[in-house]
Amino acid sequence: MSLRRRSSRVPQLLLAASLLGALLAPPAAAASAHRSPSGEPGRTGGTGGTGGTGGTGGRGLPLRVATYNIHAGAGMDGVFDLDRQTAELRSLDADVIGLQEVDRHWGSRSEWRDLAGELARRLRMHISFAPIYSLDPAEPGGPRAEYGVAVLSRHRIVGAENHEITRLSTQDPNPAPAPAPGFGEVVVRVRGLPVHVYVTHLDYRPDPAVRVAQVADTRRIMAEDRGPQILLGDFNAEPAAPELGPLWRELRDADPGAPTFPALDPVKRIDFVAVSKNRIGVRRAWVPESVASDHRAVVADLLLRK
Repeated sequence: MSLRRRSSRVPQLLLAASLLGALLAPPAAAASAHRSPSGEPGRTGGTGGTGGTGGTGGRGLPLRVATYNIHAGAGMDGVFDLDRQTAELRSLDADVIGLQEVDRHWGSRSEWRDLAGELARRLRMHISFAPIYSLDPAEPGGPRAEYGVAVLSRHRIVGAENHEITRLSTQDPNPAPAPAPGFGEVVVRVRGLPVHVYVTHLDYRPDPAVRVAQVADTRRIMAEDRGPQILLGDFNAEPAAPELGPLWRELRDADPGAPTFPALDPVKRIDFVAVSKNRIGVRRAWVPESVASDHRAVVADLLLRK
């Protein structure tokens, strides 16, 4: 199958979660980051959870966010079970969730299903999906086989882009580092305040060279935006890794004080919630215990400063 690459900073596909009855917001439409925001504020999460970082006082808009590598729907046991993962995501009670390893009609491992769309409908959330790979369908006329990252949001998504960063393709038998899509960005409006949310999945290889380039790309892209910024993702490196060092110049690590991988007996923290230092306070963060994926989630209660 051939691989179709998407250009940098193009609008990504927005899948609106269809909500039932009068409780449901109108579906989110495809949008660019330059579209005039018109979304309604969403519900914020509570204050449950354990562990986390030192809080920051003061007034602000509360927002609960999470990041979760869903392992294409499979748990630590290797069994595909989207019901189990739906229950885990619902229990986080997060307003915005960044997902990694998301399949859309990718293959038999996830039953050829659209995991992004299904999770959005089940959780009654808006969704933006940013493919890393978009391959020709297995059968003519069928949906494209896609794999990437996604953002789920209770707040309406008013803009989205699928940025290119440096990648070493897993679909090429002789890959070389090159720009490729899959660094997702959305703009959500929280009580009138535009917030930029990014979701990423950095290179997994022991050699950090590609991650070094990806971090540089990430900082360049994020520098183009203003206002509160939240970066969610599986960085495939621990907080003190040298290649992540440049990120901490502009961003604060919402340290949950616990490892995230592997889920059964985690020994290292490679999953992150990171926020812009000057616009967002971290009240606390934590890692829920779960084996619904091979990673554990990170959840953080934030305060957005206007």
